Amino acid sequence: MTSTSPTARALAALGHDARLAIFRLLVKAGEDGLRVGDIGDHLGLAPSTLAHHLSTLVEAGLVRQDKQGREVFNRVDFPVMRQVLTFLTSECCSGVAMRRAEDAA
Repeated sequence: MTSTSPTARALAALGHDARLAIFRLLVKAGEDGLRVGDIGDHLGLAPSTLAHHLSTLVEAGLVRQDKQGREVFNRVDFPVMRQVLTFLTSECCSGVAMRRAEDAA
């Protein structure tokens, strides 16, 4: 059985409106990513709030941060994102056998 712990951490990190908005913005930005200030400008988040939410996304493995000079660029870790999506959809439409109450007795 595959460990769901990394997937559970990723989903928990995305379970907040601000973090979900940050992640979606970074997905749109693609491989180039965005500077911290650019994310704050787009979403209207205070720097301390943004730092907290970015830290959570980084800890969950969904976002990578790369320092280039004095700037910190944030990028989605697309392989991790794909792993989460694969986990969620791996058994899509395969059917579920329902147990009847009398079978459980």
